Amino acid sequence: MRAIEITAPGGPEVLQACERPAPVPKAGELLIAVQASGINRPDVLQRKGLYPMPPGVSDLPGLEIAGTVAGGSAEDLAVAGLALGDAVCALVAGGGYAEFCVAPAGQCLPVPRGLTMIEAASLPETCFTVWQNVFSIARLQAGETLLVQGGSSGIGVTAIQLAKALGAQVIVTAGSDAKCAACLAIGADHAINYRTQDFATEVKRITGGKGANVILDMVAGDYLGREFACAAEDGRIAVIAVQGGTASQIDAGLLLRKRLTLTGSTLRPRTVAYKTVIAQELKAQAWPLIESGRVKPVIHQVFAADKAAEAHALMESSTHVGKIVLSWV
Repeated sequence: MRAIEITAPGGPEVLQACERPAPVPKAGELLIAVQASGINRPDVLQRKGLYPMPPGVSDLPGLEIAGTVAGGSAEDLAVAGLALGDAVCALVAGGGYAEFCVAPAGQCLPVPRGLTMIEAASLPETCFTVWQNVFSIARLQAGETLLVQGGSSGIGVTAIQLAKALGAQVIVTAGSDAKCAACLAIGADHAINYRTQDFATEVKRITGGKGANVILDMVAGDYLGREFACAAEDGRIAVIAVQGGTASQIDAGLLLRKRLTLTGSTLRPRTVAYKTVIAQELKAQAWPLIESGRVKPVIHQVFAADKAAEAHALMESSTHVGKIVLSWV
């Protein structure tokens, strides 16, 4: 099969096309004939040598795929409610930049009605991450306010739409007026240009001093202290990345007085059983929103698979809005 491998830790140029043997599904896995692969920030970190794959996982990058079921035992197909040839998208722990990929049966979801394979490949990593953190861990409720740091990212556009569809007010930050406008067009209620405005001050102004009930933070660093300042009482802050660095200063007094909850999470090393529960919740609650058109994939650009280096360069430029996807067909 054709694949894209990381030849050495480094810049986008270390991504090179190669030939690899197709993987063989083990018990509990299905073989997917991949038509499209989503690109995510963790792929960039892995390429740089900063995010090693878990034990036993393919060294090929790629955490989300869409394609057709090409293999697997009758038992595993039955458990997943799938058949050979079915169109699926899946969250995987690695190996997604290839024409064939194995995926745990419980992490395979049917391609939502009306979506292309390109659109479907943009869903798993962002939907699993947003659902886990915003809804399962931080328990965002209808009528509450969600602050999304980095609203124009793949995670951001998913969080905006799911939160709005489920009845929350959404405030986002973004790095330019154009990105702020794009977030508003996607459905955000308010957008803050963090380069020209102080987001903590703006969040308090927008909420009449109450603050945000839930904050989805991909930055950490010095953002955490400012998030404590603009979080509501009983607010929940979910940290999912540390693009602003790992060192933070917080006001423990605010933590106590506001009764704040600060959580961190990773998804890639979690068990298949854990991810299967998220998949089931997505199928029951998020997939109908996608099929009804209330939540729509936001695709910035599609690259042929052999242009993966160009796709990574775009990802690192941070000029995109939404998802970047590789096509294998």
